[in-house]
Amino acid sequence: MADGDTRRRRAFIGSFTAAGGPGIVTAAVTPDTGALTVLNGTDRLPDPSYLALAPDGDTLYAVSETAEGAVAAFRVTGDRPEHAGRPVSVGGDGPTHLSVHAGHVLTANYGSGSVTAVPVRADGTLARAASGVLRHTGAGPHAQRQQGPHAHQVRSDPSGRWAVSVDLGTDSVRVCTLTDGVPAVHREIALRPGSGPRHLAFHPDGARAYVVNELAPTVTVCRWDSAAGVLQPLAEVPVLPGAPAGDAYPSGIVVSPDGRFVWTATRGEDVLSVFAVEPDGLRLSGTVPCGGHWPREITESGGFLYSANERSGDVTWFALDPESGTPRRAGSVAIPAASCVTFG
Repeated sequence: MADGDTRRRRAFIGSFTAAGGPGIVTAAVTPDTGALTVLNGTDRLPDPSYLALAPDGDTLYAVSETAEGAVAAFRVTGDRPEHAGRPVSVGGDGPTHLSVHAGHVLTANYGSGSVTAVPVRADGTLARAASGVLRHTGAGPHAQRQQGPHAHQVRSDPSGRWAVSVDLGTDSVRVCTLTDGVPAVHREIALRPGSGPRHLAFHPDGARAYVVNELAPTVTVCRWDSAAGVLQPLAEVPVLPGAPAGDAYPSGIVVSPDGRFVWTATRGEDVLSVFAVEPDGLRLSGTVPCGGHWPREITESGGFLYSANERSGDVTWFALDPESGTPRRAGSVAIPAASCVTFG
């Protein structure tokens, strides 16, 4: 990854190979414009729908969102990701998200409603087998989508002490510990029945969190106590200014690095929503088109917002107004079945 004495900024894009996606794509980032230029990629892992970098930036981890469920490590010191060991079974169906936490890669397995921990070796490669699997239980009132648990995200809290898993099927967020590689529930927090929580983002102050709800479509504003590992829901805010014209399934949520704005993406309506962060909650200030169709995930980097538009097969980037937080479309690159973007 090094380019002389400095690191060249790159993006890593995941996609669904079963829908014609190229797998994992690397792209150069032009800092002044946010533009992405495709460099190389690999299709050796089926459906690498979500990616996360190791802290040193030299290893990339990817889920394989398949019924067999796996996670894999890739060296990304060059422009083409190279396998660093064999994929590791997560013991769950359809892993849809992953993160690096306390020396492990954690995966959220949507199909089986579970969270898996896989140890990371000193060289960044993965151990040959998972060290523990936490199986969620419960259901929700939505007849088609909530017949059982569906873990959709797992991530560290800002303190690094807790792993937080968001479950669309049980309308709840689980705050978890990881002891000897085994995840366990510390506390489960119930959200509104039928809301279908999907992803959670923390405010930079470490005391607030926001949960985007796929079935609502809303954002739940929460207070976060890192000392006690307690998430307290406070209010629920719509992501759209009026009733949806058709399908409306929120997906991604991002908090600006300065903590002044929150952005969400909504599939079907195909818009990005802009919220101003206020002391007592969020205020919806407007929406803009996502630049494509079915924005599965959004990411902020370097003052630009990126939308992975799955069904139109592109990643669109937006310059962000520093005063209002409003995204302004600046360009796009074709990536069939794009699902996420991460930066190194």
